[in-house]
Amino acid sequence: MSGVEYLSPGSVAEAVKALQVEGARVMAGGTDLLVQMRVGRAKPRVVVDLKRIPGIADIREQDGAFIIGAAASGAAIGEHEGLRKAWPGVVEAANLIGSTQVQGRASLGGNLCNASPAADSVPALIAAGAACVIAGPKGEREAPVEAIQTAPGKTSLAANEVLVAFRLPKRAVYSGDAYLRLIPRTEMDIAVVGAGVSVTLDASGKCVDARVSVGAVAPTALLVEAAGAALIGSSFEEVALAKLEAAVAAAAKPISDKRGTAEYRTKVAAVLARRAALIARDRAKA
Repeated sequence: MSGVEYLSPGSVAEAVKALQVEGARVMAGGTDLLVQMRVGRAKPRVVVDLKRIPGIADIREQDGAFIIGAAASGAAIGEHEGLRKAWPGVVEAANLIGSTQVQGRASLGGNLCNASPAADSVPALIAAGAACVIAGPKGEREAPVEAIQTAPGKTSLAANEVLVAFRLPKRAVYSGDAYLRLIPRTEMDIAVVGAGVSVTLDASGKCVDARVSVGAVAPTALLVEAAGAALIGSSFEEVALAKLEAAVAAAAKPISDKRGTAEYRTKVAAVLARRAALIARDRAKA
């Protein structure tokens, strides 16, 4: 790790400028990047630490929507009462990243841009319909979370762009979300499968909107539109849940490795999506 230049810009504009240097890498929390540097997988010439930028780690409510700074820590997300109430599934996912110590540094921005297929926060954010605020030399743009990861370790961000924040939309009445994952151990492990679901009901309990996302079953987390469509118009009867499971199983394209076979992961993804949908429904009713 010798010979690396460290920069701590005081504004987004300064960060964007710093990233124009060839070989520059963003550090939001550092829990992935520093480990990769130590083992030689990442060899940046410049590390651009975002933590000193005003607002980059803040969480604020704006007209019912939530803005989460890209460098907001998992610990801060878990302690935010309003966010826990509005988006419990997103908070659940963020709080599964690493240990208590890691939670003090690990961020949603880093979890997304590290581009692991098994990143816990990503399916939950996709299910929530979250958008990314991205800054670059030409100003800001927005993109849905599902458009950011393109392959393991790869994103759609240009080399001189930086993820600034996430926008979570205002919740409709009778809405709820949930995130579930399967891991071999009880804690501090990488998801074999993860599933995030967000639903909105009408006053009678019928589903009027739904988004379903699964992780660790493809090169990137998937938005399974057919699974969400299977729930719309239903009251979560068995036939609708069976269609949801079938849609998730059809979309999943996992690999077989020492953590599980492709067939196992496909089956688990369908089961977790069903369970997360029922939890989201119950939260929406509450």
